[in-house]
Amino acid sequence: MAKRKLRLWEALALSLGLMGPTLAMAGNGQGIIGTVGKAVPLVFLLGFMGVALVAYGFIRLTQRYNHAGSAYALVGATLGPRAGFVAGFALFGTYLFFTICTAAVFGAFLNALLGSLFDAGTSLGYGIAAVACLLVTGYMNTRDTTTVSRSLLAIEGVGIAAMLVLVVAVFGQGGADSTGVDFSTFTPDGVGLSAVLAAVVAAFLSWAGFEACAALGEETDDPRRNIPRALFGSVLLTGVLFVVVMFAQTIGFGTDESGLAAFQGSGNTLGDLGEGYVGHWFGLLLLITAVLSAFASNLSSVMASARLAMALARHGFGPRQFAAIDPAHRTPRNAVLAMAAVGIVVNLVTWLTGWPVMGTGDAAIDAYFFFAVVGATCLLFAYLLVEVAVFAAWRRGQVTVRTVELVLPALGGLFILVVIFYSVKDASGLSPAFVAIGWVVFGLLVALFAGGLADRIGASLTQELDDVDKDHTFIDSEVR
Repeated sequence: MAKRKLRLWEALALSLGLMGPTLAMAGNGQGIIGTVGKAVPLVFLLGFMGVALVAYGFIRLTQRYNHAGSAYALVGATLGPRAGFVAGFALFGTYLFFTICTAAVFGAFLNALLGSLFDAGTSLGYGIAAVACLLVTGYMNTRDTTTVSRSLLAIEGVGIAAMLVLVVAVFGQGGADSTGVDFSTFTPDGVGLSAVLAAVVAAFLSWAGFEACAALGEETDDPRRNIPRALFGSVLLTGVLFVVVMFAQTIGFGTDESGLAAFQGSGNTLGDLGEGYVGHWFGLLLLITAVLSAFASNLSSVMASARLAMALARHGFGPRQFAAIDPAHRTPRNAVLAMAAVGIVVNLVTWLTGWPVMGTGDAAIDAYFFFAVVGATCLLFAYLLVEVAVFAAWRRGQVTVRTVELVLPALGGLFILVVIFYSVKDASGLSPAFVAIGWVVFGLLVALFAGGLADRIGASLTQELDDVDKDHTFIDSEVR
């Protein structure tokens, strides 16, 4: 009997799970307050606009191509195998670094929950918590994909509902007593536009993973319709949610100096605001959902990194065992276990050594921000290549795009270049931006100098895309 294809909601659940809306809103605002002050909502509004432009490229290309390699295949089919490899390697780095950082922040949120349930000194070494998280998510990812998708949807559904209740409570009480509802948070006054643009990479971090459902194109029912819909839905839903929730958090703490200091020093902003505006029980609920969201994001990160490792391995890059599919559950079991193992080792090393130090005062949050920004920066390079791929596909007649629409991927590419520039221009030492650039440059060198690998990738990718295309054409004709 043929394996049941995933439905639209299951593909959407993967994207939501990897983005981790509750995780993003509980931990991604604090890191940019020192740079932009109260303009955090403006940063997220600009991030929403940039991600929407990027999403256009993915939507257009997945209307024609669907492959487990996601951006790897989309770029490879349009710009050639070498460019495809660079995009795939950058995207693989994103998911791998997210596998590391989401396990670390799981430990941070778990400690915040323990401290709230018992006393402020109750905690568990985040390395131990990260290992436990990765052992469970690694096991779950060797099971059926449908089970994972249902878990992700349930977890994020509760978190989103709780955030909406918090937003209503903050707006209903008029925000902090000292500053009230302050719409100047949507302006760069006092910090400058360059500082805001430099912080947008942190906003991209919150949306990172919206394209994850593209990696399930081969497993999804009617992918030329459902994958683009899942992409559009994930960006629109989280875009509105993130801007509104971040605005509510900023005015909830207050936009004066003491309010911003409280925002920046919060270990879990949703939990702290929930306790202050609704009650202790609601703060606990939000803490629990944040822990579960971090777990769900790690679950999706392991899934997505394993599928990219599988796609690269079956084209000759990496251990060929990664390309093997478990016959019982149809999952890349070996790749899943390898990605989880990498996450375990790195989290144990960072926990035991105390590196990296990012200045938040919490070792787990420091590790989270470091590896999260590395992954988000890698993702920007993959996104850039996807925007260029739209033009290549248009010129070759691979996709039908009205000429006027080409302004969207052009603006998207320009936006990404500006964000990358401002994220590296003041960076120094072993900064996350430079680590990400090093990862991408390594992938570029492999693509340039490993000619045999590029040829194998080109031949294999072309054959696979042709096979998938024939299958979808047959399905479409049957439906018609």
